[in-house]
Amino acid sequence: MSRPPGTDTDLARRLEGGDLHALAEAFDLHRQRLRCLVRFRLADRLRGRIDPDDVLQDAYLAAAQRIAHFGRTETPSPFIWLRMIVIQTLADLHRRHLGAKMRDGGREIAVPDGADATSASMVITLMGHFTSPIHAAARAERAELVRQAVEAMDSIDREVLALRHFEELTNQETAEVLGIQTKAASIRYVRALRRLKEILGHADQWTQSG
Repeated sequence: MSRPPGTDTDLARRLEGGDLHALAEAFDLHRQRLRCLVRFRLADRLRGRIDPDDVLQDAYLAAAQRIAHFGRTETPSPFIWLRMIVIQTLADLHRRHLGAKMRDGGREIAVPDGADATSASMVITLMGHFTSPIHAAARAERAELVRQAVEAMDSIDREVLALRHFEELTNQETAEVLGIQTKAASIRYVRALRRLKEILGHADQWTQSG
């Protein structure tokens, strides 16, 4: 039975045949979520210097070069495949622009060595939700409070939260990315979201009492 054109199933079939028109359609279909990914994962030092659309353009060219590999092994959905290429494009960009200094100073919000990239992105994004005018020292203390709480989370729960809440992946897509069962991804997301609300509530209480 033929699949409706433009669906992921149809696009996957055409991508397996090396159809560059299918690649363009898939990229357009998922562009907004891929842009969301770039905005979340882009290193703080590069925000404002690098346009997310430029990253997506580089990723699209990389996908065009690799289209022959789509379907050679166990094939993810077109979106998950494109997401993987965008992640690799970001990693190359970070190495090229930041090198060994990717994790260190130059951030408005400092994230110490050893903090994983997801933790760093979550702290920076979460701190952006606090809009009250506080001085630099208080902001740094609150950032440290949030960082410690985020890093205390289970690593898989943290990734589930990043994928579902910040990258806006579906539960099934999150499970596919992490290689876990869909039910497990759902349970972990509920737990992680509850923990996130606790983190933000605690940070607000600290500000009000500080």
